[in-house]
Amino acid sequence: MSVFEVKQGTSPVILGFPHTGTDVPADIWERLDDNGRLLADTDWHIHHLYDGLLENQTSVRATFHRYVLDANRDPSGTSLYPGQNTTGLIPETDFDGKAIWKTGAEPTEADIAKRLREYHAPYHAALAAEIERVKAIHGVVVLYDCHSIRSHIPFLFDGKLPDFNIGTDMGKTCDPAIEQATVAIASAATGYDSILNGRFKGGWTTRRYGRPETGVHAIQMELAQSTHLATEAPPFAYDDEEADNLRIHLKSILTRIEEIALGLKR
Repeated sequence: MSVFEVKQGTSPVILGFPHTGTDVPADIWERLDDNGRLLADTDWHIHHLYDGLLENQTSVRATFHRYVLDANRDPSGTSLYPGQNTTGLIPETDFDGKAIWKTGAEPTEADIAKRLREYHAPYHAALAAEIERVKAIHGVVVLYDCHSIRSHIPFLFDGKLPDFNIGTDMGKTCDPAIEQATVAIASAATGYDSILNGRFKGGWTTRRYGRPETGVHAIQMELAQSTHLATEAPPFAYDDEEADNLRIHLKSILTRIEEIALGLKR
């Protein structure tokens, strides 16, 4: 079974989905406790939310769950957000700080090394290959990394998270026009709020690949799950009406990013 799915297109925009997978091998599943088996920290339905918003879009999706290994973390184990609560390569807890592993079955350094080889490396090899393929077509590529998270998680942040959380590592990972256009559309979206480089400034994927000087741009969008889920608790059902409203704005963002990318041809 492949640990990733690739859909190839010819648009200069690539969608990354590191956290929508729910596959957990049986030997790892047996080590999770009842709380861990809820898989609560999934980016629920995000690949469905973005499906078909751009013609000929390329996407790279991890099929494995982030409790197996987090594909959006630095393989060295370096924290993305020093001094703040976060989760690592193999999370020890969920986003509420609660244990997800049975006592005595917690991940080891050997587990991390093995899963880096079997999950992290193949996913990023596939992503890097698509970046090179699309760049060869256009001379430029924009990686738009797709994420979602519950809107209230006291362990990670205070209060309610904005609906649109745009991350560019303080403007380092993409051309200013891409950042500005995304902010403008999100800010103008009636009924939604947004922030640039707030609690989520872009994960390892965005920071790793975003090299505007080479023609490779990257931007992360972290959506509050209240924008498209009926409830941010099990069964994490998709809300078609809310999602359809949100898709209008996401389509506008992706379409504008695509137009800008084509204008940035190197």
